[in-house]
Amino acid sequence: MEVFHSHGKLLISGEYVILDGATGFALPTKFGQSLEVTNIEEPLIKWKSYDEKQEIWFKDNFEISALTSSEAPRKHEKNEVSKMLFLTLFFARKMAPQKFSEGGFEITTKSDFPRNWGLGTSSTLVANLAKWLKIDPYELLQHTFGGSGYDVAVAMHETAITFEKHPFENSILKTSFDPAFKDQIFFVHLNQKQNSREAIQHYRQQDKTALNTGIDKISALTHSLISSKDLLEFKMLLEVHENIISQLVGLQKVKSRLFPDYPGAIKSLGGWGGDFILVTGTAEDMEYFRRKGYNTILSYSDMIL
Repeated sequence: MEVFHSHGKLLISGEYVILDGATGFALPTKFGQSLEVTNIEEPLIKWKSYDEKQEIWFKDNFEISALTSSEAPRKHEKNEVSKMLFLTLFFARKMAPQKFSEGGFEITTKSDFPRNWGLGTSSTLVANLAKWLKIDPYELLQHTFGGSGYDVAVAMHETAITFEKHPFENSILKTSFDPAFKDQIFFVHLNQKQNSREAIQHYRQQDKTALNTGIDKISALTHSLISSKDLLEFKMLLEVHENIISQLVGLQKVKSRLFPDYPGAIKSLGGWGGDFILVTGTAEDMEYFRRKGYNTILSYSDMIL
């Protein structure tokens, strides 16, 4: 049996504009997903996925022969998860045909975080498949889930990175982020998923000058956030970042909308309105969020690798 593991991610800066070349900053999480592969004689892929409670949340079988037809991705209509996984396996086989030429596989994925946390169920899957098959994870991502690729970059490099999306080759640089004030950084889950369609639509309506200005400002903020020397500076930079993205996507900042009287800084992570937010404060300050019903709160040391 072969075993592969990839860590999840949190995008600290660059949401939305990272798609257009802004420099983003992402951190790997201690939580992740494993992929276990066992060779079998049958020409099948027997797939099982376990959640953080070690319970099966998905299983399906795929015939190896079905992955060879050019019409294959349109033929698998069981459910959305099966369709997406079949599509991923189709392109994975296309990129590494020799691996699928004899027999089949029992494949098991095991995640140690809830899927609604948004830490990267798909990106860790793509990374693990790429590690197993020795293929380009970004090409596989492009054919399947799409996106900038920063999440796959974190899963592949397992360290803090800066990321810039470019037409031919992304710029991925390992970086160091170990601030003296990390004991005053927490992550609060908002218990909801957000449909970003309207925000993206508003973002796409920005004129080129406004967009380019926003991209330049966010890129500069990314480097300033990484090199922040004290909490006051870090909080100020988070607030500026929130203001810029708020204007670009036409959405109210999460602090203004949900937590206007909280004294610390609050920043959305990823798509606005769902998943985790970053908040600054003390452990005692986190009672503010618990009183409002937000009970999934992780410290920096509990969350970040």
